[in-house]
Amino acid sequence: MSEVYAARRKRLRERCSAGGSASALISRPANVRYLAGAAPQGAVLLLSAHEELLVCTDPPDDRPHEGRPDEALEVQVLSRSGGDPAVAAAGILTDRGADSLAVEEHHLTVARHRALRSVAPRLRLADLGGAVEQLRVVKDEEEISCLRIGAEIADQALGELLESILVGRTERHLALELERRLVDHGADGPAFTPSVGTGPNSGRRGHRPTDRRVEEGDFLSVCLGATYRGYRCEIGRTFVIGTSPAQWQIELYDLVFAAQRAGRESLVPGAAYRDVDRAARQVLDSAGYAEGLTALTGHGVGLEIEEDPQLAPAAMGKLDACVPVTVEPGVHLPGRGGVRIDDTLVVRPEADGGPELLTITTKELLAL
Repeated sequence: MSEVYAARRKRLRERCSAGGSASALISRPANVRYLAGAAPQGAVLLLSAHEELLVCTDPPDDRPHEGRPDEALEVQVLSRSGGDPAVAAAGILTDRGADSLAVEEHHLTVARHRALRSVAPRLRLADLGGAVEQLRVVKDEEEISCLRIGAEIADQALGELLESILVGRTERHLALELERRLVDHGADGPAFTPSVGTGPNSGRRGHRPTDRRVEEGDFLSVCLGATYRGYRCEIGRTFVIGTSPAQWQIELYDLVFAAQRAGRESLVPGAAYRDVDRAARQVLDSAGYAEGLTALTGHGVGLEIEEDPQLAPAAMGKLDACVPVTVEPGVHLPGRGGVRIDDTLVVRPEADGGPELLTITTKELLAL
């Protein structure tokens, strides 16, 4: 992997050079890990013409799921406890006689930015912007492999939950059980707090589990994800509890399923982000559910659970091959509940079989 990290750092250097900065300071943890192989808490990565330095407050952890720093990097552990690695890195660069530094202003606090200026007043600070995030959008096959394994773990955890007794258990209890099962099957941990919604809570995006108990006839919507070697995936499904679904439940489910299928089928290289969103949204809009729809149909996944691209009405840009995204339309009817169906897929050209579905738990409306 060392050559992979080196190539990523080289691409970033080229972007910095084109923007007029000879050096870059990376502080956002996911970006540090992407370029360095590991991101110990608070660590920063300093890149310059003569420097590839990971600055930490503590030595990197050896646990595999934490990642290991690229062996080509120099690692410097601050000797003084409580020191700020970003400030220390700026001081090192100043001592080397550098005159410019690109920083991630969207991640640095105002206080931290002032501290950088204080220790290195002669450095011209520029905004690196989302340069690293843009590099992260297209994944290599090693990254996709981690996502694929994470999806398998999430599928296993969800499948086992569905085989257990659900009636009478609380949303909170089911969410905690899902977290445990993810770890049991080899995940680093959950990609996010699992969302479990029953009855009137079902179908809400990002619903926080409550003490409401599962009842006969409820819709049960579940959204969970696994983290594997730092990479995060997502799956969401909706079921009916304990009985044959009512006609309104069947109709609503079929509608959301049609919207999700339209979104999935739009995932081709070159498709505009907004067109993927429109494909799914139009199905729900034409059925009279325009109001109350979520702001986006899906989003990128990787070292963070919500990355670029955003599949939303006003999103700018087009899909590339090897971009993993979610497609997760849903409808929630206040007081009744609703349906969410959520998959993680990888954009692939038609010659390679089209979009690769990573989360494979059935999307049939099951009565549990």
